[in-house]
Formats: sequence, C-alpha cells, structure tokens
Amino acid sequence: MKTFNIFGVILFLLLISSCAKTFYSPDAQNLAENHRSIAIAPPVVTIQATKKMTPQDVELQQRAETQSFQEEMYSWMLKRKSQGKIKPEVQDLQTTNAKLKEAGYPEKMLTTAQMCEVLGVDGIISSNYHLSKPMSEGAAVVTTILIGVGSTNEVHAALNINDCSQQKLIWNYDHKFAGGIGSTPSRLVDNLMREASKKMPYVKK
Repeated sequence: MKTFNIFGVILFLLLISSCAKTFYSPDAQNLAENHRSIAIAPPVVTIQATKKMTPQDVELQQRAETQSFQEEMYSWMLKRKSQGKIKPEVQDLQTTNAKLKEAGYPEKMLTTAQMCEVLGVDGIISSNYHLSKPMSEGAAVVTTILIGVGSTNEVHAALNINDCSQQKLIWNYDHKFAGGIGSTPSRLVDNLMREASKKMPYVKK
C-alpha cells in the first residue's frame, strides 16, 4: 500500500508539473448553468505505434483505451453528481454509445450540431488523448521512476465542452504531461479531472 501511495504522489506531481491551458468563451458560465443534461462522447485516442505493434494492434488498443477513458470520465462525473458538485444530469454511456452507433459514428464523422441532435442533450464533453504507448494496469514499477530509469508514458490530453443551443465550443482544457510506466486510465483521468474541474464551468467550487 505504501508503494502505491508513493507512486500516486509521483504521478500527481508529474501531472501538475506542466502548464495547462484553459479556454473560456465569455458566455461559458451562463450557458453551462442552463444545461440540464450532458453527454460524454467517446474520447478520440491515438497511440504512437512501436516496432512491435502492427496497425491492427494499434487499432485494437486504441478502441480499448477509448472505452476505458470514457468509462472513467463517466464514473468521475457521476461521483461528483452524487456529491452535489455537478448540476446537470449525465447521460448513461449505454444510451450515448447506442445513439451514436445508430447514427453511424465513428465510421461516419458527426459535427457538433449533429451529435447534439442525435444525443438530445444540452452539452457535450468530448476529449482527445495522445499516448506515447498503451497503458498497462500491471506494469507499475515505482523504483524505475524513483531512480530515473525506465520509460514513461507521455500523454497529451484535451477536454472540451460544447454548448448545443449555440453549437459552439465554450470551454477547453489542454494539458501535456508524463506519467510513470504504471499509469492507468483510472489514475490518469482522476488526476486530470481533478485539475480540470477547478476551472470547469459545471463543477461547483
């Protein structure tokens, strides 16, 4: 337990060590406060291929990571909703993904306006994750981080909130950082959302 606590601290410090960029539209807060329902779109995940990975391997891993990140973001938002920190209802993922699949997504690209119409919500949280390598649940070796040996996973994450009534981007949070080789979608999303939520218009301060 002590080892994982140390790892968590290290990962957190790595997360906040880089400078995050935040965009707010002038009417972001007012529009967000009027959102009664929001949906979490499947994240767009790209993984830098290695020599040992075939294109098929990369595609399968990206799909797996997309599902993991979406589930973790949904769980994070639901927890804050249960704590009274988030006002709008969060559409369940089964409904979100079923509606998008019926509309032909992701094979058919959808504009923000089209996605809003398909999902029937007031706001959409979308995200992009660029990983230097896949994340692994069982690969945490804290000592390699402590002594500076071993590879790390560089992650570039961007979170967006689009307002459906105005059909525009009202908030963006962009962060680039390095996580240890034991980084997982759960740890990454928890740390990322904790930092992003400090400036997210949905979250009560």
